[in-house]
Formats: sequence, structure tokens, C-alpha cells
Amino acid sequence: MSVVELAGVSIIRGEATLLDKVNWTIQDNDRWVVIGPNGAGKTTLLQILSAQWHPSHGRATLLGKTLGRVDVFELRPRIGVASAAMADRIPRSEAVSDVVVSAAYAVTGRWREVYEEVDHTRARKLMEMLRVDQLADRTFGTLSEGERKRVQIARALMPDPELLLLDEPAAGLDLAGREALVGTLGEIAQDPNAPAMVLVTHHVEEIPPGFTHCLMLREGRVVAAGPLADALNSDNLSDAFDMDLQVSREGGRWSARAVLPKHASAGLGNIRFGER
Repeated sequence: MSVVELAGVSIIRGEATLLDKVNWTIQDNDRWVVIGPNGAGKTTLLQILSAQWHPSHGRATLLGKTLGRVDVFELRPRIGVASAAMADRIPRSEAVSDVVVSAAYAVTGRWREVYEEVDHTRARKLMEMLRVDQLADRTFGTLSEGERKRVQIARALMPDPELLLLDEPAAGLDLAGREALVGTLGEIAQDPNAPAMVLVTHHVEEIPPGFTHCLMLREGRVVAAGPLADALNSDNLSDAFDMDLQVSREGGRWSARAVLPKHASAGLGNIRFGER
């Protein structure tokens, strides 16, 4: 079943075209990674997928509902989102357990809502799965960046979404934190009962095992889209980043490096260090 169908979707703000005639279909068992440089349109694309923005042109259908013909407030609770923008909306004084469980009502900042035991049970299980259960009584503002990322993902999964959107989940993490998070996301991706997933990143090294497809963007246009093994290659990545890049894969993980010509200089012209 199709979870997302974009047909000729463009986003125009003033004289800037942020997305340009994007066509894209996501099936319910797909795990997509979206790759591209800064300004490629990745975050704008997530604004469409999270039912925050409507297309300027084209048609966007999410979970069988066409944007512009549906109450987005009914649609949004069916979509889990973990992003820096979402993190900024979470009160720093909120207990981690409340950060997670309050997603059942699609609110940030617990107030007077009454949750059933089934909600608390699900929140506990998700915190255990994301390995943050020991932080349940801590406040969100006291967590490390890696801990916050994990809490956000637990929160995004709380309403049992049909589509999970992850906007640069490894940004700001050190090497150990990144690798731990990539491993956890790989476990989720390989669970057949997990929702369709879309992960945005700049770095192919952050692609978790179990991801199936890749969409590459450059200046709002699709460079390549399809099965990960086909779309993620040196030619496509070089085109997306406008740089000669070499893609490799080892042990189920991807990496990319710039291809430097032999005897390449540092490009410093006539500058010489240590001559003053």
C-alpha cells in the first residue's frame, strides 16, 4: 500500500523554488534515506510529508489523504516526527516519561491530560527499546544530545504512526553516539511491523542497516530515486553534491570520500607557512 504519493510537487516561496516537480512514492514497508547538500530541499520535503506545508503546485497524498482536501489535524497524529524543530518545542523542564507519553495526545508539555495505563505501558516499552528507560524521571533539558535524540524517537513512535520521519537524527552526536543510534535505527528498520520510514541525512555513513531505498536531491530537484543499491552510487552522489565522490559499501554500511587527483595541491596559491 502506498503511504506517500507525490506527483509533480513544487514548493515556491517568493522567487525561490524550494522543491521542483518532485515525483515520489513510498510503500508501507519501505525505509527511505533522503540525501543531499545544504539547501537541496530535504527539510522542505519533510514539511510536506509531515502535513505542515501544502504544495504550491502538484498533488501530495499522505496515508491515502490528499493535502488540501483533508483536515491535517486528523492526519498529523498518524505521522511520527523526530527533528530539531520538534525538540525545540519540548519544555526543558518536562520529565522524559511525560515527553514520551504526551505524544499519545499529540501535545508537547503535559498539562491536565489523563492517560490510560495502556499509554504508560507503551511509553515504558518504547523507552526500554530506545535504551532511555533509566532516564524516565530526568528532565529533558538535563539530557545529553544523544539521549535527547533517543527520547525524541521514542516519542515519535508513541502514537504507533504509519509513517516515521527522522530529520538528521545523528546530527551533533559524537562517533560513539552516532554508531549506537545507527544501530538502534537499524533494529527498528528491520522490524517488519515498523512503520514506513524516511531518514534525512547529509552523510551516507549514517544510513542504518535495513534501509531499502534512496532519494537524492539537489537544488530542489530529484537526482536519483530507487532501491538503495541502485540509486546510491558514485555518479549520483557526485551529481548531488557537485563534487567527485567515491561511494563504497562494507559490512552493510556505506561510506563516501572525495576523489582527489594525483599530486593535488592544497589550493593555497602562493601562501607559504612559516616564512614570516
